[in-house]
Amino acid sequence: MISKEHKKHAKLARPAIGHFNRNEWAILGAPCINIKLLAADIIAALSLQYKCAYADSAHTDEIILPPGRLANGAMLEYTDQINNHQFNFGLGLKPMTFRQQFADADLVLVNGNHQPAKSQVVIVYENKMASLRKRLSQLTNVELILLADTEIDIFDFIKEAVPNWQQIPVYRLEESDKIIGFFKSKMQQAKPVLNGLVLAGGQSLRMGTDKGKLNWHGKEQRYYIADALKQYCDDVFISCRADQRQDILPEYNTLPDTFSDLGPFGAILSAFREKPDSAWFVVACDMPLLDADTFNYLIENRNTSSLATAYESGADKLPEPLITIWEPKSYPVLLSFLAQGYSCPRKVLINSDTNLLQPLNADALTNVNTAEDFERIKHHLIHKTAPSQA
Repeated sequence: MISKEHKKHAKLARPAIGHFNRNEWAILGAPCINIKLLAADIIAALSLQYKCAYADSAHTDEIILPPGRLANGAMLEYTDQINNHQFNFGLGLKPMTFRQQFADADLVLVNGNHQPAKSQVVIVYENKMASLRKRLSQLTNVELILLADTEIDIFDFIKEAVPNWQQIPVYRLEESDKIIGFFKSKMQQAKPVLNGLVLAGGQSLRMGTDKGKLNWHGKEQRYYIADALKQYCDDVFISCRADQRQDILPEYNTLPDTFSDLGPFGAILSAFREKPDSAWFVVACDMPLLDADTFNYLIENRNTSSLATAYESGADKLPEPLITIWEPKSYPVLLSFLAQGYSCPRKVLINSDTNLLQPLNADALTNVNTAEDFERIKHHLIHKTAPSQA
């Protein structure tokens, strides 16, 4: 008898997140004040383009009493500080909680003397040699080495612990421009890959026929949109129900919904479940007036630091979620809205940091949902193309 292997957990694609964030660097090997000052310079230079965060620990041996209501037994205290907002946690934070709190950041700098991170910046500082030697186990992915003194060389124990040390850039600690340039380059390299998702899994109840199969431009609309997205995206997938998959041409990638009965919201979540570190250019198949200018303008104005980049709808001035670039940081936000009982992607955009654009042509965002809409847009397209065929 052959027994099937028991699997305790579903096989899921996990985001490439470290202790805090996808892009995190622990700075270690120098006194904490030097690390703080270096982090401050880097954050000041990058914060206009990226959301930056910093993680550290208290630097005192004195017993510190919990602030405010935590001293009275509260587990959480929130204070609106007018210019900033402060949360004090009474309970110890677990690794998953750190990731949730830092999910909106684009990069996180960490005081590596107290906290680990998946990448490291090592400062070679003579007076901290013994301290750095104790943290050799943290040197798992050293990407930058900084010399605190021009007279000092990289310690031999670092060369032994970091086999590729000769390929790692080495700067002096005072070379701020080079250090900031290093982080700018790293963030440019970290720009999420863009995949395309054609929403074609709806039941088209109001239309009475599958909207993805309507032929507006010489081929079925789901294929027309997929082909249009190929010039912008690494991979393009047609989102569909499981029972639709066999009807789609084999040369097109399909991505069946794994979140049932949630409409476009479930399709977007299914895409992130498949590739959580990609951004998704999501386009519905019921917008027959979309044109190259509309696609190009959205791509050119994409802001990877925002949750998403979307157009403002001409009908109600609200975000149009069905031609939107959703960044990887939107995945946990979408899940959190679902946990609160909301499955409307527009509501997520309204209540999040969305890069909202004015459309070049508001008519291009027109939805076709009914037979009456179909006839009206069909007449519009015939009238539009007639002069060029004359």
